[in-house]
Amino acid sequence: MRHLVVVNDPKEWSFPQANVEVVAARVYLTHPSYSTLERVRVVNLCRSLAYQKIGYYVSLLADARDHRPLPSNETIQNMKSQAVASIAGSDVQELIEKSLHGITSDEFTLSVYFGRNLAERHNKLAGALFQMFPCPFMQASFSRIEKTRRWRLDALKPLAHEDIPAAHMDFVRDVTVAYLAKPHLRSRKPASLPYDLAILVDHETTDSPSNKRALQKFVKAGNEVGFNVEFVQQADYSRLAEFDALFIRTTTSVNHYTYRFACRAKALGIPVIDDPVSILRCSNKVYLAELADQQAILTPNTMIVHRGNVGQLEARLGLPCVLKEPDSAFSAGVNLVRDPEQLEQRVEEMLKRSDLVIAQGFVPTEFDWRVGVLDGVPLYACRYYMADGHWQIMKREAGGDTDFGRAETLPIEQAPTRVVKTALKAANHIGRGLYGVDLKEVGGKVYMIEVNDNPNIDAGFEDAVLGDELYLRIMRTFMARVVNRSAGWNQ
Repeated sequence: MRHLVVVNDPKEWSFPQANVEVVAARVYLTHPSYSTLERVRVVNLCRSLAYQKIGYYVSLLADARDHRPLPSNETIQNMKSQAVASIAGSDVQELIEKSLHGITSDEFTLSVYFGRNLAERHNKLAGALFQMFPCPFMQASFSRIEKTRRWRLDALKPLAHEDIPAAHMDFVRDVTVAYLAKPHLRSRKPASLPYDLAILVDHETTDSPSNKRALQKFVKAGNEVGFNVEFVQQADYSRLAEFDALFIRTTTSVNHYTYRFACRAKALGIPVIDDPVSILRCSNKVYLAELADQQAILTPNTMIVHRGNVGQLEARLGLPCVLKEPDSAFSAGVNLVRDPEQLEQRVEEMLKRSDLVIAQGFVPTEFDWRVGVLDGVPLYACRYYMADGHWQIMKREAGGDTDFGRAETLPIEQAPTRVVKTALKAANHIGRGLYGVDLKEVGGKVYMIEVNDNPNIDAGFEDAVLGDELYLRIMRTFMARVVNRSAGWNQ
């Protein structure tokens, strides 16, 4: 990938940097040779990014040319929004409090240069803001809330090159050169692999949806279909524009960086699995319950519980029953209650965290079906057996360990037709992503339990039938979406 640093006047470029091409803004905007370039990233360091200034047009035309600007006009516009600033501030509130602790004034302005600040104590906050708003130079304004004495992020704005204090210039020069010298800003791919795929992982979690061997199989499959594959983590948010597609392989949640990654990819126009709408829908069991009701998909007897109807729960569902927090995942926040006292206690605990709770009649089975669906097509069918001595497929031990029941993968054509049809009906009402539909089969009837975005694909389990072909099918879907972008394909 070719990288351009666009400035007002290259004669003013005083940063020693041999690894990038420095071009004048007017030349980039008007010279025909730049309008036809492919696989380019533009680092916009113009003096001003204000509306209709030349720096604004650099990012605007770079986006139109698919040159992946830093910052993008989306970032520039988001930084102007007080609502967006408020959301961003809540995401990093603890970091704000820690960084600004000890400041006696009621207002504070933080300068951020490629995610860095002159004061070491502010670097984590500066880096977090840069991840959310990838802009080379910017200012963040904070004020203290009178009642709580907590800090609030009031505003963000791009910082014009000409407005950088002279006392900061040596530092700015150093961090700019360091950022442009990072390996990710230099081309690494052989010419035979035309596209870049990022796989978002979290090496610290124990609940990864793919084990290490599966992740390596994704890399191999990606290479085979034409992707350079790179693992990225939370700190790489600002790099998303470098890639042609994003595959999320860590546990997703709406109030989580994974959702912001999905939204950012969607805004950039790059294919992402799973997309933010799928995450929103699958992450909330209230939505899934309503979807099943509206689409006449059979589920265990279900009740959306709130403080106004909690007294009806036992009479309507009986005991035992299953209580679920709306945004629970990996069996966390799911409880089997067997007696009225336990029911009252659990419901009260859950309603303190959420205004709504899902309750379902208990349907005991030896195993649950899981049907993997990608782009409306079934991929695999598994029987997930309950953990020994437990009512779920996953048993969480007191010490934090987990115990799983065995898994048995079948060819799709050997799974019961009614199971596969129900899975497809449920998944297709979510979207065209990668889903794992959990179902129970009892007495000739198939009950949908839930639809999971970002389902498990582990080497030795879900790939037991298709083997490497499973990974290739997913990578081929990504490649088809990348190739079809220019034809107006919509995720």
